[in-house]
Amino acid sequence: MNNQLSSMTKERDVLNANLSAVSSQLSSMTKERDLLTEKTKELKRLLCLSNQNKTCPAGWSKFSCSCYLLSERSASWDEARKDCRDRGADLVVIDSPEDQTALSNIATTEAWIGLNDKEQEGTWKWLDGTPLTLIPAGNWEEDQPDNGGGSSHWGEEDCVHVRTDMKKSWNDRSCSTSFKWICEKTP
Repeated sequence: MNNQLSSMTKERDVLNANLSAVSSQLSSMTKERDLLTEKTKELKRLLCLSNQNKTCPAGWSKFSCSCYLLSERSASWDEARKDCRDRGADLVVIDSPEDQTALSNIATTEAWIGLNDKEQEGTWKWLDGTPLTLIPAGNWEEDQPDNGGGSSHWGEEDCVHVRTDMKKSWNDRSCSTSFKWICEKTP
């Protein structure tokens, strides 16, 4: 009995040491991620300054550092993304309150944006790989995201569109739903 207790105590001590090492690693990686996020923001700011005098293609609207285009037709999220990429752009990534303001001016109808949780349910990521938690512009409609509320009528809701309410709040919907979309690119 004493040998078993001694063995379990040693195992617990090893597990505690491993937990401590993993916690330390996580903390270090979190700091590194935050530093890289700040550096990325600074690079975007510098890129913006270098693009200030550049213009957007015909039909696109310029706001701050980017050009935006609201599609004329509706399609699924994947088709919308393909169309944006064919134009040298991608679905809009909202990485600042200013981008949300631009979106409010551009989105005259419900439209797809570049946010989804296709990889892992509940883990929302922008198309540039940035997790939603790093972006302070979260603008979910009340009680959203809800993945369809468990209703088979709505199905899996893994893609995000902007609503037409006053604050242009976000809602998760099935990626196969047809909406217009907003493309974004640098001038």
